[in-house]
Amino acid sequence: MGITMLQPSPQSSHYVTDWLERRAALTPNRIALQDTLIGRDLTYSAWNAVTNQTAHFLSDLGVRKGDRVAVYATNRTEYLEVWHACGKLGAILQNVNWRLALPEVDHLLKDASPTVILYSGEFAAQIETLRPTLTTVREYVAFDPPYHRTLPFEKRLSFPTTAPDRPSLTLDDTWVICYTGGTTGLPKGALLTHGNMTWNSVNTVTSWGLDANDVGIISTPLFHTGALNVFTLPLIHVGGKSILCQRFDSNQIFDLIETGGVTVFFGVPTMFLALQQHPRWESADFSRLKIVISGGAPCPMPIFERFWAKGVDFKTGYGLTEAGPNTFWLPPEDVRRKPGAVGRPLIHVDVRVVRSDGSDCAADEPGELIIRGAHVTPGYWNNPTATAEAIREGWLHTGDLAKCDSEGYYTIVGRLKEMIISGGENIYPAEVESVLFAHPAIAAAALIGIPDPTWGEVGRAIVVLEVGRTLTVDELVQFLRERLAGYKVPKSIRFVNELPQTGAGKVDKQLLAHLYGG
Repeated sequence: MGITMLQPSPQSSHYVTDWLERRAALTPNRIALQDTLIGRDLTYSAWNAVTNQTAHFLSDLGVRKGDRVAVYATNRTEYLEVWHACGKLGAILQNVNWRLALPEVDHLLKDASPTVILYSGEFAAQIETLRPTLTTVREYVAFDPPYHRTLPFEKRLSFPTTAPDRPSLTLDDTWVICYTGGTTGLPKGALLTHGNMTWNSVNTVTSWGLDANDVGIISTPLFHTGALNVFTLPLIHVGGKSILCQRFDSNQIFDLIETGGVTVFFGVPTMFLALQQHPRWESADFSRLKIVISGGAPCPMPIFERFWAKGVDFKTGYGLTEAGPNTFWLPPEDVRRKPGAVGRPLIHVDVRVVRSDGSDCAADEPGELIIRGAHVTPGYWNNPTATAEAIREGWLHTGDLAKCDSEGYYTIVGRLKEMIISGGENIYPAEVESVLFAHPAIAAAALIGIPDPTWGEVGRAIVVLEVGRTLTVDELVQFLRERLAGYKVPKSIRFVNELPQTGAGKVDKQLLAHLYGG
């Protein structure tokens, strides 16, 4: 097995800190984690101590520097222990997307070849099915009973709470293999090094203004880079507090915002839509939150407007597994002045918007966003071809379309592969979807391109209606014609019960094209 890497960087000789050991030494009695699953708080000292036990336990199982340790589980504090235990040992966390079908999980586990798999009780049956094919796995560890042909994770509590001996580590050593969402094929394992994750945290803390008084909610799944890196690791950096939820639940989020002292909240658009459709939305008070930010997919403008009507500086961020993910910041005073913009690049990040020939686009001209910085992945696990395609001359080619205005503010337009070219005109799905979403009868919508003998390609809207609402094709077309140029109006519309989603909570455009593209 091998890792495709770029040339060693100057940061490779730098010291790699033990995050929890150092933070526990600085602020041992501050609350680091609030575990909503079992109703307990962990100080940094207590969290570090039990994570040291986890590291000793994994070491006793033979885990060494560079070994992959897979976690197949929903959110729980033990998951976070394993992540930081890997950091202490120089091992590599593989955070498995439990929303994938079992054959997909099998593929990813074989790709990363972990030596140890830890799993939660709800996936015990899947583990039994996978066992015969996972030849590299030496030990299976269960977080929950029954412990059938497996070790109990509780065994870690018999090990020392002191820090384990650490191998020689550099910032170029991999800490996490985080598989991409896979909307354009099989997921690829993006390597997130100690340096990548450290610099993402530095960029976030210095550019977003986090401090020790901040409290964030972890409600996105821990197999997603957003759960690890948007606020969790940066909050450890500054000594803040994270509230861990097993999964996203609108009612629980409203409770935590009301009584949990939450100051920062990250989610994907589907989560914010669920909040706005909840009965508690009208009375909810977001005034104590200093950052409410959406990421992971384009966010329709009506979601922004509903937050703004409540006085909340709701904004969209931008990132991808391969870069941080935090890349931009939009100051509060620009949120309404630059609606939908992601802002300007963070302090240690370079970005460009380029044409297909690599030249820079003019102001407001859409092109591919490319990114450079120490937060950018060195490549993909066991995939030199994908690495060479994505990283060229030190720049990560994101495949995302963006534009930069004359003031230097960036806006994400959509995916390069999703752009529809109809009669020589470019149609950006995110723009059309935002207008579709503005119709009061529409709960969700997506635009795909389909072949057309006259125009080459035209748009087809896939629409989910609000419960109890009706809408005809003619009514929707008329609504769109009043708000969009004629060539942007979808040439056909399909009403469906739901839109399929990827494991990262994005609309699965690949599956939509397969289902409705004919």
